[in-house]
Amino acid sequence: MSQIEAVVFDIGNVLIEWQPERHYDRLVGPARRQAFFEAFDFHGLMNRIDEGAPFGPTITATAEAHPDWATELCILRDNWGDLAQPEISHSVRLMRALKARGVPVFILSNFGAENFPESEAQFPFLREFDRHYISGRMGMRKPDPAIYRAVEEDSGVAPNTLLFADDRHENIDAARARGWNVHLFETPTGWANCLVDAGLLSREEAL
Repeated sequence: MSQIEAVVFDIGNVLIEWQPERHYDRLVGPARRQAFFEAFDFHGLMNRIDEGAPFGPTITATAEAHPDWATELCILRDNWGDLAQPEISHSVRLMRALKARGVPVFILSNFGAENFPESEAQFPFLREFDRHYISGRMGMRKPDPAIYRAVEEDSGVAPNTLLFADDRHENIDAARARGWNVHLFETPTGWANCLVDAGLLSREEAL
């Protein structure tokens, strides 16, 4: 691994849990949730928002076009803070340990421009990052190579000196193709071990 100059974190399932099915199970029951996710392209809707479509109006229009699922869609619009939570506290500690070491930390996340501020208010640690690359603001999303190139150009950090953690193979593969150092996030402990192996944190700092 090259000498690392900046560490890049995804948000969903790296810093904040993103398991919307769990929240829907609580509100509408597992059977109704399963029917909703099988009948409606929930993740396709989120992709549109992550690419820059306005959060509230897009969901409202979609609910009007799909009245059978209007209740479930309005849950997404009105209860965002319940779906995108809780924080992954060990990952937050790792970010702060890196900052204490003077290592720049960035966010690169597929996230809507309008719902990101809501999560930022709910989880103030998101404001502690040195740079924020939010797909909905940029009008592009991972794994489009253009979004990685935009990070490189804006930050001025060479690709082979970036270390990126994401929970999705396709996003990791796209970053690797541009020469980034990458880590497929599965557990905070695995990410901690990666940072230790890269010489960025001591074992004690990574606890």
